[in-house]
Amino acid sequence: MFTSMFRQLSTALVLVGAVLPAAWAGIPIQHWTQASGAQIFLVESPAIPMLDVQIDFDAGDRRDPAAQAGLASLTAALTSKGVRADGALPALDENAMNQAWADLGASFGGGAGNDRMSFSLRTLTYPDLLEKAVQLAARQLGQPSYAPEVLARERARIQASLREANTRPGTQASRAFDRAVYGEHPYGFEVTEATLERISTADLQALHERTVWPCRAKVSLVGAINRAQADALVTQLFAKRAASPSAAACQALPPVPEVAPLKAPLEVRVPFEAAQAQVLIGQPGFKRDDPDYFALTVGNYILGGGGFVSRLTEEVREKRGLSYSVYSYFAPGLHAGAFTIGLQTRPDQAQQAIDVSRQVLRQFIDKGPTKAELKAAKDFLIGGFALRIDSNRKLLDNVSNIAWNGLPLSYLDSWTQQVERLTVGDIRAAFQRKLQADRMVTVVVGAGQ
Repeated sequence: MFTSMFRQLSTALVLVGAVLPAAWAGIPIQHWTQASGAQIFLVESPAIPMLDVQIDFDAGDRRDPAAQAGLASLTAALTSKGVRADGALPALDENAMNQAWADLGASFGGGAGNDRMSFSLRTLTYPDLLEKAVQLAARQLGQPSYAPEVLARERARIQASLREANTRPGTQASRAFDRAVYGEHPYGFEVTEATLERISTADLQALHERTVWPCRAKVSLVGAINRAQADALVTQLFAKRAASPSAAACQALPPVPEVAPLKAPLEVRVPFEAAQAQVLIGQPGFKRDDPDYFALTVGNYILGGGGFVSRLTEEVREKRGLSYSVYSYFAPGLHAGAFTIGLQTRPDQAQQAIDVSRQVLRQFIDKGPTKAELKAAKDFLIGGFALRIDSNRKLLDNVSNIAWNGLPLSYLDSWTQQVERLTVGDIRAAFQRKLQADRMVTVVVGAGQ
């Protein structure tokens, strides 16, 4: 019954959410910090009785030891595989937890990316269901069992997946590209069978113990609750961590070095028997809080992020037929994520496709977009802005992005104005500041050597 109700309300959420943002004068984000140190970011969305929560910690891949790459991801993922007994409450294995969440028509899970370890809760806000969902989430967040046999099973599963992925040229290209662009920076650490083998349950428990404290949490909430309810809910989520942490648990974490800029161009060619050559071209880009963010985002839409209307597609695919698909993107984070141009082509055409792509990039850096290209990009991006926030889940993604990257609380309210005010000169100057066409990494997998 609850599962059916949840699915119906999920559908209603999309329909209602598609209408609401257009009618709002703004998206008021409330922000406060609890005595525990937890930072809370709330958007009240009372239209339907649902709540989405995201809890972020500074424990992503960038803090993994190189020899144990994958530690953060395993730690977060295995919180869903069982919890310890708690007084009169019995221990729950993976199957029992899955059944408990299904009975509530709710979900809770964890994962890790480059910069953060994240946990997400989605539930109805009917009082009896919400209370039970938060209690179960608190156990999962604070009392994961990290059973050795579960770690062994999950590690073997991931290792098998890695072996399969290694048979694909795209995997080989991505790994070679990351190594070349990031060098010794943790963004370039590679998860391998060996790094996973070095991770023990003690390592999972240690990372959890030094990370999952309210003083280290940024909690974003979107849904049918008010400020007082949100504050109480966050306190309850950390109830299983109520014992005061040690002084070290809340100390500032050591800084992570920045991504070093490339000093010279680098070409990496990897032999591989494949019908298509995989090509990646790029270099370190920029950090998410960079003031050039909007100019680079709009400029990249014109260069290669806009699909069939991008300049790279026009020159590489439409005019010359060198590739079915060609694209570009920036991946900014707490550090300078990579700028990437990617394509697949016939091995005998790889060098021509590379030459054309480099030429298009040089011209764009030198001259920027045309006025017509910029107007078309603005029309598309501004016209489609409502689709970025047309559900609670999408809105939560934006709120957590604001929280994590220290962006202004008015970020969403001013988004379209930031795009509208850009000029050709703004975009040209931003690309010239961030990209050096003569210092790019080029990775080719599968072309003749």
